[in-house]
Amino acid sequence: MIPEDNPGLSRRKFIAKVSLVSTALAVPFQGLSFIKPPIMKDKTLYDAIIVGGSYSGLAAAMALGRALKQVLIIDNGKPCNAQTPYSHNFLTQDGNTPAGIAALAFTQVESYENVKFYNGLATTGRKTDDGFEIRLATGEAFRAGKLIFATGIRDIMPAIEGFAECWGISVIHCPYCHGYEVRGLRTGILANGEQAFDVVRLISNWTKDLTVFTNGKTSLSDEHSLALEEHQITIIEKEIQKLEHINGHINTIFFKDGTKSTLSALYAPRPFEPHSMIPETLGCELTEEGYIKTNALQETSVPGIYACGDNSTRMRTVANAVAMGTAAGMSASKKIILDQFQYTVSTKY
Repeated sequence: MIPEDNPGLSRRKFIAKVSLVSTALAVPFQGLSFIKPPIMKDKTLYDAIIVGGSYSGLAAAMALGRALKQVLIIDNGKPCNAQTPYSHNFLTQDGNTPAGIAALAFTQVESYENVKFYNGLATTGRKTDDGFEIRLATGEAFRAGKLIFATGIRDIMPAIEGFAECWGISVIHCPYCHGYEVRGLRTGILANGEQAFDVVRLISNWTKDLTVFTNGKTSLSDEHSLALEEHQITIIEKEIQKLEHINGHINTIFFKDGTKSTLSALYAPRPFEPHSMIPETLGCELTEEGYIKTNALQETSVPGIYACGDNSTRMRTVANAVAMGTAAGMSASKKIILDQFQYTVSTKY
């Protein structure tokens, strides 16, 4: 239980205390990031600490909360889909805003009194005799028997003017999230080599009006170049200067040689880096691509540590994040329950 002198950890009590109105829930997670409580010394040993309070972390918290476990969610309010206007491919929520989904999720999870929320940036973690300790940038430390990392990833933006402003709006990475809305439109692929060819083949399902922008000399093979030519797909090897847009909606690519090309959408697969290095420092194994390696139960290579959401999958959708979070929460809670069921092996029989 949370000590009586630490009421700030209760999301429900905290909202009431500061009169956080519904408008704060009308934007993505930077708006849902509640006001920082005073620094506290919390000696509670939680059943689980969830680092990351977006969709996957909240789903894990709900599963653990319904299993009557004491849970702490630590989040700093910086989701990767902060400027994405709408979410798609999620039953019952198709076309809703990420903020709307987040607000409803918070409302439902906060109803479980055994789930606490804390606003802060987790910076380090260590193994302890009774589980794990997570320390924040401000010095606070919290302990738990299990850790769940729902920390997501950070997309690395190229040095192209206007790119970041369009990211998630008209410069996109996933056709299953955005492809229907830009179907049939003049669309670019910002990629090179085999990656460009793979993306073109996939996106050609949604539009035939495609152009590949390699942003420099092409590294496409002769075979792939001929295949694109066969499908009337142009390859432009010019270096990109900037993207012209209106409120994130792209309309023109300007090249460094002074020429330009018009388009309505741009698919741009991006490299990424983890939001948090704590899992790796604790010994969690990574895949070759840089994701946290997990099994079907969302268990990492370190006993007692789980990972879910974008940090451990290529399938970056809200629906998948929720599914993975639910699996992580159920797996962790079951392990806790079984560990707590103590019994003596009888020699009577």
